[in-house]
Amino acid sequence: MTDTDGPATGSADCFDLAVRAYLRRHPLATVVALGEGLGTGFWRLDNGSLEWLTVELPEAAAMRRILMPDGPRRRTIACPAAGTDWPSAVRAPEHGVVVVARGLLMFLPPPGVRALLAVCAERFPGGALVFDTVPRRCAGRAGPRGGAATERDAPPLLWGMDAADRPKLASVHPNIVAVREVPPPDRGPLAGRLARWRGRVPLLRSAAPAVTEIRFGRPGSAPADPERAAGRRSR
Repeated sequence: MTDTDGPATGSADCFDLAVRAYLRRHPLATVVALGEGLGTGFWRLDNGSLEWLTVELPEAAAMRRILMPDGPRRRTIACPAAGTDWPSAVRAPEHGVVVVARGLLMFLPPPGVRALLAVCAERFPGGALVFDTVPRRCAGRAGPRGGAATERDAPPLLWGMDAADRPKLASVHPNIVAVREVPPPDRGPLAGRLARWRGRVPLLRSAAPAVTEIRFGRPGSAPADPERAAGRRSR
């Protein structure tokens, strides 16, 4: 779990794109930041009407409340991010919920990942979950840590996902209606050409950070038609 908004996972811009896109459709939504630490996403993404809920372990939650006291639309609760209790803290799920899990799922065992996805799909119909992944070949290695922590201090990565595995996530729960990769922000023609070139090289493609968005429908709803990925401009 990241404790800042620095380059710990190298994908903060993709997360912001996905959340902003969801908030354009649901301006009163609740953003749930799992394992956010001292992240400052609320101040970057606040549209003046959203609710922000940070879910952290007790020690980290206490530190965040000291340094970033709760406000009228921003709360921190002490609860395991991978648990099943925190969804009850969302006050108005009918207004929409987008769950952000940055630098979290890769540290969970595969059954824990599936359980978290299933809980979100069950509890937040019409909502979304945005998370990042490492390639499957990275599972079992020491995870990334910022600051002065050494690789020896970092917990192992327990779950990885390759691009070919992404569509399989739809089988986790019947309420999952769309699974897509969130593309990086458009940084101009040269960056776009480099991204396309990297996508054609298997080794580079598998090593690139990947951010995925899962959308949830309502019980019995049919799978959604493919939509433009969050942040992609229409032509």
